[in-house]
Parts: sequence; C-alpha cells; structure tokens
Amino acid sequence: MRTLSAAGTTALFFAAAPGVVAGVVPWALTGWRLAGDVPTGLRWVGGAVTGVAAVLLVSSFARFVVEGSGTPAPAAPTERLVVGGLYRYVRNPMYLAVLSAILGQALLLGQAVLVPYAAVVWVAVASFVRWYEEPTLRERFGPAYDDYRASVPGWLPRLPSRSGPLGHGSR
Repeated sequence: MRTLSAAGTTALFFAAAPGVVAGVVPWALTGWRLAGDVPTGLRWVGGAVTGVAAVLLVSSFARFVVEGSGTPAPAAPTERLVVGGLYRYVRNPMYLAVLSAILGQALLLGQAVLVPYAAVVWVAVASFVRWYEEPTLRERFGPAYDDYRASVPGWLPRLPSRSGPLGHGSR
C-alpha cells in the first residue's frame, strides 16, 4: 500500500474506531461535564493520562503506516509485521492507550460511569485480540509473529532487555 493511501485510510480508521470508543462514547455518557468530588490534583492526573494516551495512540497508528506499509484496519492490513516503537515494549499499545484515555477521562471529569464502560471495552478488546487478531497475525506472518509474541508481552509493558526484544538491540 502506498504511504499516502495508507496514511489517509489510517486517519479515517482512527476517527472511526478509537475516535468513537475513546471520544464519542465518553462524551455521550458524560457530556464531558465535571462531576463528583474529585481533588484537583487527581483531575490533573486524569488530564495528563488522557493527553499522554492520545499521543501514544497517534504514535502507534503512525507506526502502521511508516513501518508496516499499511493500516491498523483489518480491511487494509500492513505488509510487514509492526514491531518497532511502542510495539517493542507491548504488543497492544493502541488498545492500552484507548483504555488509558477512557480511565483518564473518568478521573479528569469525575465521571464514575466511565469505569464500567472501560471494563466493557477491555473485555471486547481482549476478546478481539484473542479470537481474531492473534490467529490472523499468526497465519499472516508465521514464525516472525510467533517469535515476536514470545518476546514481547501482550498487555503489561516492560522495558526491553539489553539486547532488546527479538535480540535486535535498542533502536
């Protein structure tokens, strides 16, 4: 897939998937109104978590265009397995960023309704990864994906070893 086409498709998918899950639905549930008796410091933490999550999410999406020559959308997958950037530390940084953005908004806004919503999103995402994404990547990339999966944790990020995941040194 050409880079310009991949970038455009990725931007559309960004708006349609995490834009809805971490933006439109939280807005619909809360009106983005401040509520609850949340200390100002915790609201600041929530705002920081939400902002950092957004940056990490954009970075992860861009990685699919730059490194993978494709998109995160299942209909327009990458040509190459994406293992750089945040993917060196955890296999699912996009999903973790979306969940972090939702929980960050819960703190920022003092809206407890976003916590069970995040749990529902977590179950849906974990199910999608387990029953669709992992088998699809295994079929598409074979031993390269198996090696990657064995070297990089799925959900709890870790710092790479001295030789880095997959033994390629740090980048």
